[in-house]
Amino acid sequence: MTQEYILVCVAWPYASADIHQGNVTGSYLPADIYARFHRLKGNHVLMVSGSDSHGTPVTVKADELGKSAREIFEYYHGRFLELFQKLGLSYDLFTHTDTENHHRVSQDLFLTLLKNGYLYTKVTPQMYSPQSNKFLPDRYVEGTCPNCGFTRARGDQCDNCNTLFESASELIDPRSKLDNSPLELRDTEHFFLDLPKLAEDGLANWINDDKEHWRPQVINFARNFVNQGLIGRAVTRDMDWGIPVPVEGYENKVLYVWFEAVIGYLSATIEWAHNQGQPDAWRNWWQNPKARTLYFIGKDNIPFHTVMWPAQLIGARGLYSDDPNQRLNLPYDVPANEFMNMEGRKISGSMNWGVWMLDALERHDPDPLRYYLTAIMPETRDSDWSWEGYVERNNTELVGNWGNLVNRVLNMTRRYFNGVVPEPGELTEQDQSLLAAIDAGFETVGKLYDACKFRAAVQENLRLATMVNQYLEDTSPWLTVKTDLAATARSLYTAIQAINGLKVLWAPILPFTSQQLHEMLGENGRLFGTQKVETYQESNRSHIALTYDPDGAVGKWQREEIPAGRSLPKPKPLFKKLDDQVVADELARLGSRPD
Repeated sequence: MTQEYILVCVAWPYASADIHQGNVTGSYLPADIYARFHRLKGNHVLMVSGSDSHGTPVTVKADELGKSAREIFEYYHGRFLELFQKLGLSYDLFTHTDTENHHRVSQDLFLTLLKNGYLYTKVTPQMYSPQSNKFLPDRYVEGTCPNCGFTRARGDQCDNCNTLFESASELIDPRSKLDNSPLELRDTEHFFLDLPKLAEDGLANWINDDKEHWRPQVINFARNFVNQGLIGRAVTRDMDWGIPVPVEGYENKVLYVWFEAVIGYLSATIEWAHNQGQPDAWRNWWQNPKARTLYFIGKDNIPFHTVMWPAQLIGARGLYSDDPNQRLNLPYDVPANEFMNMEGRKISGSMNWGVWMLDALERHDPDPLRYYLTAIMPETRDSDWSWEGYVERNNTELVGNWGNLVNRVLNMTRRYFNGVVPEPGELTEQDQSLLAAIDAGFETVGKLYDACKFRAAVQENLRLATMVNQYLEDTSPWLTVKTDLAATARSLYTAIQAINGLKVLWAPILPFTSQQLHEMLGENGRLFGTQKVETYQESNRSHIALTYDPDGAVGKWQREEIPAGRSLPKPKPLFKKLDDQVVADELARLGSRPD
């Protein structure tokens, strides 16, 4: 089977706040499930992202706390690395946008767009604060949205209706977020991305090409966005925190964060290749027409990943190539998720209304959290986290169905056969039918994983686990052990083979407990590679990143036989039943400011 090159690009979190469950289920967890599945398939997977160091939320937070932007982003970047390790998000590289590498790649792409004729300059009026004596980035401007009337719309986008603004001056009654002072318009010159020209030069044709595998809400939004007509969009701004514009005379301006953050997908791949000692390896994913690139994002980022970034890629032909027509790969899919709410309300950092994942992992195991977030993932519509739902699904589905199945089979094997996998003799049609159903699951569940239908994958895995539980009820090894030891041996042998298959089917969602089961079945090695935080030295300073080492991974997308005669270690429960008091305790944590 031909091994595919799969590039998994994950939304870049602003390094200005801790991560909640909506962030995780919106993009980080689905990306990890998808990457883990394709690793089990034996494909060449690269999963990249990093902290957005230059987003205005970073400087806003820095101003609030009286710290430098670098201090803020480095603090939260470190917390992201800790969270992603604990939650098992297997980034091949999770870096950040303030590396020398990212600065260089972003500036190179900017200059390539300029050379290719897709950037132009224009003098425009921008919001200026007489109180602060400076131009204000859009995120420092708030006002009323002219489209929906939302009174706290940002200067670049309304979070209520997702309208994008060419200028913060489009807001009604704009004011400074710094001091609530009124603002005035003053002229300033900036570079603009020529989106109308890029639409003519390939963007419109690409967005209207066959994309039946895209989610309807994503592709319909993107097509409407393009087909209604595009306008040029500023790619530079007046600010001192960010990547300098590499053009003489623009020393006091930086690249706009919306423009340079998405370049991080490319720069992170180049950084990864450099770290591997194979500096050209990134081309296998970016210049290989058979490679597939998927972008895992929340719905608020759809325009940037389905229109803006593809436009940049189309316009950057010839980048890092001797062939001036060499183009970088466009997205294969952008499986953007909708939003997750919390106990019927919108998640809010300022109201401490959310599950702060690093904090939650102090009290809860990672796999049950991953499971619940996958089971209620907002793939096609907004969903709602409730602690009651988390406890109920943990107890009935993880503990009562899948965990109980593993417990029953391995404990009966220990009790009746001293923990040795019994000799089955000749399997009956019933035994063979069960194993055939598990084996068929690798096709059906695999298609669901590949299509990013993770909720459906959960349900199919549960259905198969229920089928094995029913098989045990039908064969009743606890009864036949008194009268027909051979039948008991055959039943438990078959069930062991079935749960070994289910172990793999669950592994992309439940990597920690799947590894535990792998070991309880006497198997060697790790299903997946290992994660670690590494320090990389650049000429100016060092930086830390999360990496993934695939060496030693033995997981395969198939069921393998556990041989009869193997002595199994003492089994342990995979999951813990949660008391109803957990609901009350967790709800009591909501609504007050976090520490």
